[in-house]
Amino acid sequence: MAVPVIMPKQGQSVESCIISKWHRKKGDRVSKGDILFSYETDKASFEEEAPEDGILLDVFFEEGDDVPCLLNVCVIGQEGESTEEFNPNKKEEQQPDEEEKTDKPSSEEADSSPAQAAGVRPKQADTAAAGSDDPSEIRISPRARNLAEKLGVDYGRASGTGPYGRIIEQDILALRDSGHMLTPSAQAAAVSGTAADVTGTGLGGRITSSDLKAPAPAPAAADADVQAAIPGPAKLSSADWLVTDPGYEEVRVPHIRKVIAKAMHQSLTTTAQLTLHTTFDATDILEYRKKLKAAQDRLGLANITINDMILFAVSRTLLNYRDLNAHFLDDTVRYFSNVNLGVAVDTDRGLMVPTIFAADTLSLNELALRSRQLAAECKAGSINPDFLRNGSFTVTNLGTLDIEAFTPVLNPPQTGILGVNNIIQRAREVNGEIEFYPAMGLSLTFDHRAIDGAPAARFLKELKTNLENFSILLVR
Repeated sequence: MAVPVIMPKQGQSVESCIISKWHRKKGDRVSKGDILFSYETDKASFEEEAPEDGILLDVFFEEGDDVPCLLNVCVIGQEGESTEEFNPNKKEEQQPDEEEKTDKPSSEEADSSPAQAAGVRPKQADTAAAGSDDPSEIRISPRARNLAEKLGVDYGRASGTGPYGRIIEQDILALRDSGHMLTPSAQAAAVSGTAADVTGTGLGGRITSSDLKAPAPAPAAADADVQAAIPGPAKLSSADWLVTDPGYEEVRVPHIRKVIAKAMHQSLTTTAQLTLHTTFDATDILEYRKKLKAAQDRLGLANITINDMILFAVSRTLLNYRDLNAHFLDDTVRYFSNVNLGVAVDTDRGLMVPTIFAADTLSLNELALRSRQLAAECKAGSINPDFLRNGSFTVTNLGTLDIEAFTPVLNPPQTGILGVNNIIQRAREVNGEIEFYPAMGLSLTFDHRAIDGAPAARFLKELKTNLENFSILLVR
């Protein structure tokens, strides 16, 4: 009996996932536990295994499709079994979008259209429903159609490699790479097949409407005055300077990078960000770190780092500054009872910020263990998406990369984010003598709409005091 494989729901906040890669193709025989496809949420990636042995009878979505959770993605069964009852696209194919129906010209309009008289395929017909029985209509995914319009590619010349012969995004990219691109006006005027041998004179080699009307003119000879001005025995034309292959690689932007870009742009354009910088004497936490490391095995402690100590101090200090432990929601401010501490983690897929919920209630050892576990899950791509939300404040550390100061960008609707910098040796005068001490930098960015500069500075000053007296903070 055929068994559908659905798009799993990873976390309560996830409504859809994007298929990033198919590891098996339609018709392949699979065994229980084999990886069928990889998929990703906004910031995490997962793999879906085959629930049983059988043949991958059908796939309903291709790579890059955004699939709602709990919807059928593919079907596993035995040869000859029907999959129609599991196809989530079936209903959509039987009932084409009303807008597409409206756009499609009637037979009378087609007969009277000058473009049809010239043999031009109307653009509206390109948007026909994917499941239509009319062979003259083109099956193309919305993502591929949008890309074709953006690139100026006539997708009527593409060969569909998707399910049921549908044109997908990679088919449009292949058509673009073949060099056959038209300007919008040329697309409207082109007769199918007439532009195949036309040389484009437009931007980037695009075929223009004028290129379709007449052969491209031969390049004019270099101006005699320009040639005369070129020194040396050899007279060169501008064509001799042209680099035909500049040497570059064009890579598709990953979904997580798009999410990060959108979030960062939104943060900078919708908030009033201001950054304060300070340093503190790191002597006490460095000494305490040495003691913990020496007793780690004997006491069964986690590998507690300087960053863990800073997270601990932040979680305690924030309790006195609720405007920084909050979400600014334009008309309202949401103040949190506990400190839900976001910790920035650098991964191969991009920046991720898991949340340590109620960090102010955890011991230093518990906080270190929780931070380490969440970071490992982020790097492995197995983090539960519910742990990537509802943070009330964020800490990001670039000190390990030898950064002395930087400007962290807020993670809206949070009102504050702390940047941790490296440790440098600074000089100070003590009893008339100059001594050096380890100074560690802190950079606080806050939303000036939610909190003024003075209370933000007081938070930074209290945090500095707590870190300089960390061993005392632990006994509170």
